[in-house]
Amino acid sequence: MRSPSEIKRVIEGRLKSYLSRDKTGIRREVLRLFLSFKSVTITELVAELQQRFSVTFHAIASMVGIIASRIGILRAIRNADGVNTYRLKEKYIDIVVRIVGVT
Repeated sequence: MRSPSEIKRVIEGRLKSYLSRDKTGIRREVLRLFLSFKSVTITELVAELQQRFSVTFHAIASMVGIIASRIGILRAIRNADGVNTYRLKEKYIDIVVRIVGVT
């Protein structure tokens, strides 16, 4: 079984690898939005991102899915209407701030 510090190192490596393939800056901006909004839906993310990028709902939903499942830093909470709200897990906020930076 992995120790908490080892898990954080693995998560950090995955996040750095994921962001190294970010040619447009959208992935970094998605993570910055999670830092600033704390809790957000895909629809809210798309509305914010469409102000600066040409994105679709499906593309952002895919990004959030990868960040939640493969990287493992998001928590999904389904409300009564069946809409998922996502938030960064508290224990990984420091890693995201360090890697992405907050502007």
